[in-house]
Amino acid sequence: MNVLVTGGAGYIGSAVTAVLVRNGYGAVRLDTAADPDASLSSFLSVDVRDRGAVTRALRAHSIEAVVHLAGLIAVGESVKEPLVYWDNNVRGALVLLQAMVDEGVRQIVFSSTAAVYGNPIEIPIPESHPIAPASPYGRSKRAVEEILRDMSDAGQVRYVALRYFNAAGSLSGVPGERHQPETHLIPNVMRAARDGIPVSLFGTDYPTPDGTAVRDYVHVEDLAEAHVLALQHLERQGMSDAFNLANSRGYSVREVVREVERTLGRTVPVASSDRRPGDPAILIGSSERARSILGWRPRHETLSGIIDSLVQGSGGRS
Repeated sequence: MNVLVTGGAGYIGSAVTAVLVRNGYGAVRLDTAADPDASLSSFLSVDVRDRGAVTRALRAHSIEAVVHLAGLIAVGESVKEPLVYWDNNVRGALVLLQAMVDEGVRQIVFSSTAAVYGNPIEIPIPESHPIAPASPYGRSKRAVEEILRDMSDAGQVRYVALRYFNAAGSLSGVPGERHQPETHLIPNVMRAARDGIPVSLFGTDYPTPDGTAVRDYVHVEDLAEAHVLALQHLERQGMSDAFNLANSRGYSVREVVREVERTLGRTVPVASSDRRPGDPAILIGSSERARSILGWRPRHETLSGIIDSLVQGSGGRS
């Protein structure tokens, strides 16, 4: 099967592509960013909002399924620039889906987010939890899930929406996190340990044991393997559905800092900052449905293992 991976030059996109190829899929990556690793697969410099270019890509490469990862992901930025997020995340998905319908491509795995749940009323969060996103980012992802649900009901596509919790870690041979600016906690903490520039603790007065936000971290290789399982689910004519990808254990920001200090043997300087708008205090997910229906079995379930993979991926230079 030939699969188009939108956002394929990114951190998760590169990992998904590598694992797809490892499992015998043909992969074509589409992105507006520069290709950091031309050896992974075919690469097209295309904006997913360019319907003509997307249609040509689907046709020229005999695409049978799409993994849609392209989009903007920063909660705080989405609060400041909501139109940018609706344009990239929702219009981009609409253009892609129209091109898929035109070309007869009926299967899609969508990169969604735990942010669709908003402030949780149940921990760990199941898929049956109310959908009440607290940021434009989360609302844009909810909107795409609703579009997919309507299209599935109309018989136009079958989909799996994967609601990620916090992606982290490094997959050997694949470029790591390189967001500009970097917004993810673990690489910023490791950078603080290396460079001595304090990492910001966004909120130290949350109702958590140490006052900092608690998150559920999932290794990027485990996330990537879930996309393969989702495609296999669709190939088996499985029903359209949404699944959490989580380890069901949370770590606070201060716990992440301490674990990086332990792993690297260095002090991490920190600076207290105000909470970011739209950030819940605790996000921990239940992935029982992904385990039982997709057969997902995460292999990297500890924070120490995730951080160790980053150190190994950088050759110990973190």
